[in-house]
Amino acid sequence: MAVQSEFEVKRKNTLKWGYLFAGVAVLVFIAFLVRIFQLQNTNVEEIKNDYINKNYREATLKAARGNLYASDGTILATTVMRYDVYLDFKTIKDTVYSNNIGPLTDSLNALFGKPRAYYRQILDQQKAKKNQYYRLVKGLDFDQYDRLRKFPIFKKGKHKGGFIVERRYKRELATAEIGAGTIGMDNGEYKSGLEAAFSKYLSGTDGKRYEQRVNSSEWKPIDYWKVKEPVDGQDVYTTLDLRIQDIANSALEKQLINFNAEHGSVVVIEVSTGKVRAMVNLKRTEPGVYVDAYNYILKDGIEPGSTFKTVSLLAAMDDGFIDENTTVNVGGGSWVYGGQRINDGHGGGTYEISDVLAKSSNVGTAKLITKYYAEKPQIFIDHLKRWKMFDRMNLELPGITKPFIYTPEHKRWNAATLASISYGYSTNFNLLQLATFYNGIANKGTMLKPLFIDKIMKDGKVTYEAKPEVMVKKMASENAITMMTHALTKAVEKGTAKSIFTPNLKMAGKTGTARFEYWLPGPRKYRASFAGFYPADNPKYTCYVMVSEPDVSKGFYGGSVAAPVFKEIAGKTFLKTPQNIEKEILVERKVDLSKMIEPNVKVAIHNKQMPNVVGLIGKTVIPQLENKGYRVSYKGVGRIIEQFPAMGTTIGDNQKIYLRLQN
Repeated sequence: MAVQSEFEVKRKNTLKWGYLFAGVAVLVFIAFLVRIFQLQNTNVEEIKNDYINKNYREATLKAARGNLYASDGTILATTVMRYDVYLDFKTIKDTVYSNNIGPLTDSLNALFGKPRAYYRQILDQQKAKKNQYYRLVKGLDFDQYDRLRKFPIFKKGKHKGGFIVERRYKRELATAEIGAGTIGMDNGEYKSGLEAAFSKYLSGTDGKRYEQRVNSSEWKPIDYWKVKEPVDGQDVYTTLDLRIQDIANSALEKQLINFNAEHGSVVVIEVSTGKVRAMVNLKRTEPGVYVDAYNYILKDGIEPGSTFKTVSLLAAMDDGFIDENTTVNVGGGSWVYGGQRINDGHGGGTYEISDVLAKSSNVGTAKLITKYYAEKPQIFIDHLKRWKMFDRMNLELPGITKPFIYTPEHKRWNAATLASISYGYSTNFNLLQLATFYNGIANKGTMLKPLFIDKIMKDGKVTYEAKPEVMVKKMASENAITMMTHALTKAVEKGTAKSIFTPNLKMAGKTGTARFEYWLPGPRKYRASFAGFYPADNPKYTCYVMVSEPDVSKGFYGGSVAAPVFKEIAGKTFLKTPQNIEKEILVERKVDLSKMIEPNVKVAIHNKQMPNVVGLIGKTVIPQLENKGYRVSYKGVGRIIEQFPAMGTTIGDNQKIYLRLQN
């Protein structure tokens, strides 16, 4: 056998390794092709689960909630940006850290006030741990954040200085105490008031972004990898007039304190539009202290008492059963009907129809209504149905009560029920429903739906504008409406509300004094009310006032407890000039202008000179510039930090203005 040469041995070994390498390469290539085939036929969600979701996750990028305004453009609630700052110590080089840690702790001490040693100890510990997501501070405003990001180390930014900023939105009320319960909130868990009512407009659409896992419990945002940009919410202009709201709040609060009452409410409606110009609810939290925390006007149903006599007698006026010449003998002010004793508590004799209302006669009202409707109570009930007194009000606000009235079909209906209904018992209504009825009389018989929204705007453009909505086109005949208006006017001039009569302003209205929880033992409880409108001959506003559980030793009648609140509101909203009212509000400090997120800034352009808008909030400025015909291009949200053209530059009619906002 021939012996192989050394060359042949080496050659065979080389070929063997070559074939082995080629075989491995072929196998790897085949595996690569198989994997490509698998990936092409694998669901995208499976890939995300296998590769992305282990170290990354999709998170919500919150949209900024739109502003809530009063009707005059004053901000009621706004969204402000807050900044949370985190540090990634792994990205900060040791030399950068050691050379700058001293000046950094000096700066932190100057900004936040804690000792330098405190910051040095904390930062050294986190640096040693190489913490990639240490929270340094939370909830900074822009000025604080702007100072912080310029500190040593931090000014190098995210990738060299480890400076990570998380921006989030916070909802803030722009009023001090007025209307907090009315404005309400919507934080996802608890919803109330105007914030909840218009949340679908205010909320906007959230975006999406990815976050990277830092450790088992922490994730940090990847700002450059956004899935979907958020769309900010729209701005909602409510019908509330902050001036009238303040006047109503002040007048009610003063009377609640005077009578040591449990709580009280006021609603003011603009007659011709149905717009709710004020809605105040005050509850006692401690002696002499009242807060707006619960919406009694919408959420509580009550037996209204004598303010309902207007409803009952208008039905009889419309049917022609009674007119100006109608009289009724109330005897000595006490009458038994259907086994139930009905008392007036004052007066007696024969009353004209206007006196029945003016003197608030239970006996007179019950005698008239039972005389004409006892045989066919459904005719009377049909009037109430036509006036929507059985329907829950179709409004945007949450928690509205459904009214209740006993009818002949109810098992508790008896001979005395109709009489009881006629003067405001055996019924249950919220105050807004009653105020809406009175507003219909003031509006010459056309009942309008109460409105809480003036308009909705997005990026300076009106997307919706509210118009008056008719609930009942003709409540009663013109003669019946006129007759009732005269009777309500007489109630102020000569009746139970004569204490508020003034020759300077003609007012119409009806007092109400309703006892409640009368079936329980213990001290008597009353609700004092007054409902009416002014000026009586050409009504502009309707107002309903209710004071619950006044101290009976000080008084409990509607004429002495509730009517004076109505008079003060009427006088200050109608007789005084806006300038005087504004000064009075500032003196009483019911609107704390120093706490407003943004004053009601007006952007004025004189002689086509560009004004200085730096420092103002973009959502206040941009719509005004666009309304003046200028095209505005802007980036970011919050306050304006840069503008072009500069202040004083001459700008043309079709000028484009560039603005840079905080972020």
